[in-house]
Amino acid sequence: MPVQTQTKVEDVMVKDVVCATVPGSRDDVLKILKNKHISGVPVIKGKTLVGIVTRKDIFRHPEEEQIALLMTRDPITVTPEATIADAARLLLDSNVRRLPVITDHMLVGIVTVADIIRAIANMNIKTPVGDYVKDCLVAVWDEMPLPIVIEVLKLGKASAAPVLNTKCELVGIVSDVDLIAVSEIEDSVEISNMSAGSDDDAWTWESIRDTMNLYYGVSRIKLPDIPVKEVMIKDAITATRHSEVSDCAKKIWKNNIEQIPVITGERKVTGLLRDVDLLRILIE
Repeated sequence: MPVQTQTKVEDVMVKDVVCATVPGSRDDVLKILKNKHISGVPVIKGKTLVGIVTRKDIFRHPEEEQIALLMTRDPITVTPEATIADAARLLLDSNVRRLPVITDHMLVGIVTVADIIRAIANMNIKTPVGDYVKDCLVAVWDEMPLPIVIEVLKLGKASAAPVLNTKCELVGIVSDVDLIAVSEIEDSVEISNMSAGSDDDAWTWESIRDTMNLYYGVSRIKLPDIPVKEVMIKDAITATRHSEVSDCAKKIWKNNIEQIPVITGERKVTGLLRDVDLLRILIE
């Protein structure tokens, strides 16, 4: 194991943590995600960690408004004394992107995939990334409307997708970060008919029933009906299967992205290199 993997979590974690609180609303979280350009936040009550909420939670439950019902309770945590290899293993095994750092049940920091990628970028690891490339991926057409794009991402359990033109050439990349940036809150009023009787009710005459209309407000996340090419990142950072691990980690870290399309010399997409997959280099 490389010496660098013994680096402590406290040496790479973010100490000034942006948090959401309960009670609180989905709109509070959306403002944080948009303003801070992050993908998730710990949720605290007082000074105690009670959960974590991410942009995936918001898109997964577009009609839910309360943080307490959106968040994941009892999230996986790590201590400041753990190594980044320990943190990498937890992130991979738990399929999460961030670990609250806890001392005596109190939140003292957060370590993310991006923090560990920064460390990998400085390790000068020359191993080719080919073994870490995800071959099975979803891609979208550059004319595809955003509401369909988010459904494709959800069905493919992906957070990002290369964008292709009609010649199947790479013209950009889109992620749920880009979709959050253009999302809106749509408020509406819906009606629920609550019948006081039924056709089988002995007191109901000729199926005539007393009906009570219940009106209630609904707030949903809405994406504009525009083609993905209008919001995608057009100058996508790319790599080949022969690119080196630390070089790719550096590209991901410096450009504040989570994935890189892997292409051939003809700019045909052959896979996707995700930042989280590079963490495997620390635990193999």
